[in-house]
Amino acid sequence: MSLAVYAPLSGTLTALGKVPDPVFAAQMVGSGVAVEPPPSAGPVDVVAPVAGTVATLHPHAFVIRTDSGAAVLVHLGIDTVRLKGEGFNAQVAAGEQVEVGRTVITFDPSAVRSRGMSAVCPVVVLDSRPGSARPPSVTGPVSAGALLFGWAAP
Repeated sequence: MSLAVYAPLSGTLTALGKVPDPVFAAQMVGSGVAVEPPPSAGPVDVVAPVAGTVATLHPHAFVIRTDSGAAVLVHLGIDTVRLKGEGFNAQVAAGEQVEVGRTVITFDPSAVRSRGMSAVCPVVVLDSRPGSARPPSVTGPVSAGALLFGWAAP
């Protein structure tokens, strides 16, 4: 099984090893890349990086399960669960089918940062082998909808 994962938001690419959370940095939940939203970003639409079913939906994170069974997690900021949904607005429901590019959650990275939290957004294939995501780059700008990384099951 191979999978193309697209950027769920625009920003700057960041290697998972630089994410300020040991679980993501060590790729314990899976391999992928992170996106740092622009510093002046106001509310941002975070879109589906793959097509599939919204398997899990929290105010600060979501998982989309593809038809092939791979599950992609998008986590909006680090430790943002502590915000209890404040500043996050779901645009879909759990169980809903989505296509690549469909808005899933809207959030304000500036509001996250104003609370002293990182707004970086890890995007990972759950339960994948560390290093198995193959991004074209882990630095520089990325636009929402651009190829973020490819992944192939071993």
